[in-house]
Amino acid sequence: MTKRMLIMLGCVVVLIAVIVLGFVLYVKKMIASAPKPFPQTVSTTKVVSVEWQPQLTAVGTVMPFRGVDVTSEVVGMVREINFMSGQQVKQNDVLFQLNADSDIAQLHALQANAELAATVLKRDEAQLAVEGVSQAQVDADRADLKSKLALASQQAALVEKKTIRAPFAGRLGITSVNRGQFINPGDKLVSLQTIDPIYVNFNLPQKQLAMLKVNQNLKISSDAFPNTLFAGKVNAINPLIDTSSRNVLVQAKLPNEKMLLLPGMFANVSLDVGEKGNFIILPQTAITYNPYGSTVFVVKQGDTKDEKGKTILTVNQVFVETGATRGDQVVISKGLTAGEEVVTSGQLKLKNGTNIVVDNSVVPANDPNPHPQEH
Repeated sequence: MTKRMLIMLGCVVVLIAVIVLGFVLYVKKMIASAPKPFPQTVSTTKVVSVEWQPQLTAVGTVMPFRGVDVTSEVVGMVREINFMSGQQVKQNDVLFQLNADSDIAQLHALQANAELAATVLKRDEAQLAVEGVSQAQVDADRADLKSKLALASQQAALVEKKTIRAPFAGRLGITSVNRGQFINPGDKLVSLQTIDPIYVNFNLPQKQLAMLKVNQNLKISSDAFPNTLFAGKVNAINPLIDTSSRNVLVQAKLPNEKMLLLPGMFANVSLDVGEKGNFIILPQTAITYNPYGSTVFVVKQGDTKDEKGKTILTVNQVFVETGATRGDQVVISKGLTAGEEVVTSGQLKLKNGTNIVVDNSVVPANDPNPHPQEH
């Protein structure tokens, strides 16, 4: 009985071994016959080192060198308007003449009173010499003359205020005032702006304050003139940090001979900082930004070959540290070396070890100074 049991157990073991071996061979055959993963098509670029001028960028507002709304200090009716809207004027040019007839008449009366007071003083001084009048009378005459001269001067100043002049040279705006219109003190009559040179005010984070200094070179661009760059320099740095935003206000000064830049314009500011140097750059599309860090896919030679005997390319995901940006480009400060090849589009379908096919017939933008495209 024991011998039969052993023979039976041996047969069972052999049968199980045959079944397992057959299953393993079948699985290997299925794996071998399974279709290979289809390579993913991507675009790539070579990592290069180029000369780069580090810059700070900001959005600013164009401000006039001098600007004011011309107003009147006194009430009156407009008699003359001596300019055309948009005209360039010089300092002290007459802009408006208010009706001053009654004020001039009053001035003449006060001047006549002052002249009479001067005559009385002169006569009484002669009388004082022969003791015809007292010293008190002469003193009273002197005080009366000073008072009447002061009243005449006050009236003359009032008459002068009826002539409204340009406080400085500049370009006038569009006025809505007409002849015969009655104006009150403080009414806006016309704007006056000096726009050559011109200022641009912009804000930068306080952490960049150490990079700023007066007379630093910068460039301004505006969407009103997309193909034009305006060169200028830092004119002033505000000594006060905004406590709500922790930004510092910076003012740039630019020549504006053609008067293309106008107050109130939106402006893009590029401020040169530090010295030029060689930096590794990539198109920004090559970078995958994640909460745990920025990565790129580096192209590598695989271990297998295709039917034509050509080595299949694969990718390896690596972490990088990014720096300043300029247009479509970004500086890579750590993680890559010049000469490596990285993926610039198609990263969403990749992972470590994925086989790829490179097709650079269409590549992402890689322009340091991109311009809007018109369709």
